[in-house]
Amino acid sequence: MPDVITVKVQTGSDSFQDVAVKIQRPTFNKPFLGGFRNVSTGVEFHNAGSQTKPKKRPDKGIQLFCKETQTVVEENKQQQTRNTTSTQMTKIGLYVSNMTDKLITPGKYFTAEEYHKRRLEAVIVLQKYFRRWHAINLLQNLKEQKRLRLALEAQEELRKKREKEDKLRREYEKKLNPKTKEDFELLYHDLELWMREETERINRTLSGAERKAALCALLEEETQLIACIGMHKLSANVENQQKAILHLLEFYKLFLKCAQPRRWKAYDGKITEMDTLNSLRGKELLEIYHSISTKDIPKDERTSVLLTLKCTMKEHECKLTQEIVALIDREVDLMSREVKECNLEGLRKRICTLFLQYIKIPEFNPRVAGLLKVPQDPLKLYKNVYLCHSCEKYLASTEFPIPANSRTIGRCRSCYQLDNEARQREAYLKYRLILENLRKSEVDYQDDSKIAFLVQLPDLQYLIENIWNCQSALSACSDLYDLVMVRWDKQHEWSPWNTILLTKEEADAHLKQCNLQKTYETPFIYRIEQKHIRAKNYFAQIPVMSSFLHRRNNQANANSYK
Repeated sequence: MPDVITVKVQTGSDSFQDVAVKIQRPTFNKPFLGGFRNVSTGVEFHNAGSQTKPKKRPDKGIQLFCKETQTVVEENKQQQTRNTTSTQMTKIGLYVSNMTDKLITPGKYFTAEEYHKRRLEAVIVLQKYFRRWHAINLLQNLKEQKRLRLALEAQEELRKKREKEDKLRREYEKKLNPKTKEDFELLYHDLELWMREETERINRTLSGAERKAALCALLEEETQLIACIGMHKLSANVENQQKAILHLLEFYKLFLKCAQPRRWKAYDGKITEMDTLNSLRGKELLEIYHSISTKDIPKDERTSVLLTLKCTMKEHECKLTQEIVALIDREVDLMSREVKECNLEGLRKRICTLFLQYIKIPEFNPRVAGLLKVPQDPLKLYKNVYLCHSCEKYLASTEFPIPANSRTIGRCRSCYQLDNEARQREAYLKYRLILENLRKSEVDYQDDSKIAFLVQLPDLQYLIENIWNCQSALSACSDLYDLVMVRWDKQHEWSPWNTILLTKEEADAHLKQCNLQKTYETPFIYRIEQKHIRAKNYFAQIPVMSSFLHRRNNQANANSYK
């Protein structure tokens, strides 16, 4: 069909007009509005509709589809069973046995309400038995948990009891055989406690001349005990000196292990080793020392060892080597005169001591330079060396226990120890253990904590005795061996104003808490904060501590401003 057609329109009775009609092609199919069909010709005529464009629905962005309803079409049909059956009854001329017949009588009729009631009762019975079974299992589980908990608590109590017994036994052994400074501190501390008890008893029970006589006798007994402790200290010093010599040799052995021959693998897979001159020299001197310190060897072997030592000493001419050579000649002369072995022990010990001094000289043994405490360079002695005004000795800075509130160097450790043994006689072992545990725990946090390493033993003693009263903040346990100092708020580094004194079990439970305000009651938190304020006021006088305190206050102010 063309786009434009010409239609002749009648405008009057005899007039016609041609009109051009533009055909607009639809973009959609027109709906069927009905019509009719000519029966004779078979031509279909459709009802015409307006050619106006229908109003478009707004686009919602969702593609819609028309669907038919899903109504089920039902249809009722009658059906008849396909199997036809019949019955046979007894009649005249026919007998049917009734031996296998069953007599069926109708039961009692019950309604639907009665049926559901019976079902409900059956369900209740099932629930009863299930709940009984569940309760029995729950009770058995609770009993098993209780048994395991009691066994664990009994095991823990037994462990604590054994640890306490071992601790008491170790302390008793230390007091019987004192060897270290801590052991003698415990002895002097027990002596001071015994003196106080005896003095109080004498002052309480006696008076006049009897009191003076008893105090004099007590003073004499104390003098004897101090003399006995001094004898133990002398014997311990001798033993410790021997241990120090062996310790030096063990260090030397370790050093020799570090100075093993250098090894490398060649292109053909073979391993090449190379000994240095210093390592060979150290091995030679160590073998000679073991040879001359060995006892109960034949005279010819002893003479051969002494000659080897003499040849070694002649390599370096000095006053020490000349003295060793003279002692070697004296021993050889005495052995040639058949002198007894017991009379030569002092001479041999002197040779071993002088040779040990020879080994310690870096000029003769270069490898020993790294094991000596005193540097060989005299210029290094002027660094970090201070004068002790008590013993008037120049010592290294590590020999001075400097508290955090100290402004001067003060006395050395030996003078402090001597003054403690003579006057106060306090035992610092418990405080030392608490400080060591505190520093280990701070290292585990790995947050660059510094204050715990600035606090010294006297500062920690003041903190425990005067602020925390030597007892746990929760259980009031006063056994310092069971107490540890941990952070009050684990998010911040340890400080005297961010700490709490607890037992080991309480400390483990405390560090697991995330919200202290919900864990502890308000009066307890207030009491802890008061202790922190006291510690802050005391340590604020220390210049080093005050810088950390100001930094903490600035952080708190910044957080409150945020």
